[in-house]
Amino acid sequence: MKKRFISFMMAAAMTLTLTACGSAATDEGASSDTSEDSASYSIGISQFAEHGSLDDCRNGFLEGLKSEGIEEGKNLTVDTQNANADTGTAATIAESFVSNKVDLICAIATPAAMSAYNAANGDIPVIFTAVSDPVAAELANDDGTPVGEITGTSDALPIEEQLKMIRAFLPDAKTIGILHTSSETNSDSQLKQYQDLASKYNFEIVDKAISQLSDVPIAANDLAGQVDCITNLTDNTVVQALSAELDAANKANIPVFGSEIDQVKAGCIGCEGLDYEELGKQTGIMAAKVLKGEAKASEQNFETIEEPSIYINTKVAENLGIAVPAEYLNADGAQVFDSIAESTQE
Repeated sequence: MKKRFISFMMAAAMTLTLTACGSAATDEGASSDTSEDSASYSIGISQFAEHGSLDDCRNGFLEGLKSEGIEEGKNLTVDTQNANADTGTAATIAESFVSNKVDLICAIATPAAMSAYNAANGDIPVIFTAVSDPVAAELANDDGTPVGEITGTSDALPIEEQLKMIRAFLPDAKTIGILHTSSETNSDSQLKQYQDLASKYNFEIVDKAISQLSDVPIAANDLAGQVDCITNLTDNTVVQALSAELDAANKANIPVFGSEIDQVKAGCIGCEGLDYEELGKQTGIMAAKVLKGEAKASEQNFETIEEPSIYINTKVAENLGIAVPAEYLNADGAQVFDSIAESTQE
């Protein structure tokens, strides 16, 4: 009887000790869970293609998160995957993120966003960037509201402003060439806008469709021989092969008008376009709200950069014997480059 009593007392003492330790751990854990500083997150970044504008989006996205206190290597784990302009690969990447149960998927460019939304199926929030027409891609409703747990930023081009620029640079031009990928929804949408507006500025649009990256050199050479200039869409496959397009245009002695800053640095004559790093930062701030629980993706309409920027490469203009209109050179906020950077596109 005495041995049983001693055993009971020892067990009781151990229970009290463990309970005390457990309470301390629970309190510490509760403090950790409720502290924003100690929260940690995992995200998957699906980038559709490898080129400057999408790279800038990715870098800007991470900077936007960092500005909101979410930083890789501190409280953020990032898995970045590139689909190399292949829609099947984009789908596989999205499925792997879902399988790994990341907290959020960042999808860069329209095909990546569509794949991520389909794979996530509402279970994981998707924040997109560089999606030219979210409505046409069925990622947003006509009024801009999300179709589900997905939102982000659009890189919709200021197409009419671009046509005005082309007319000012090339007062005698009649035809504008456009290369586009037949499977990219964003390109179809932009091409239609060009076709609808071209006659207003006395232009004819000559378009040539491609289906894959290897088609660009031949298509670009063919197109350059038929038109007075080329203008770029936010077409990921074409932009990934920018150097081939520029090479074809240079041989034909015609200018290429870009769609964003890096293309102008690399050899396009100019554009009214976007700074994709700023677009990425805007996207990162939206994603931070979702990760912190401040707003769901489905509660945020997609956003755009409202004011396009003017980018001009005077070295390209000089090489082609084109006089840059003073109204563009002297425009507020215009960025002018006097050299041609080495293109990283193949």
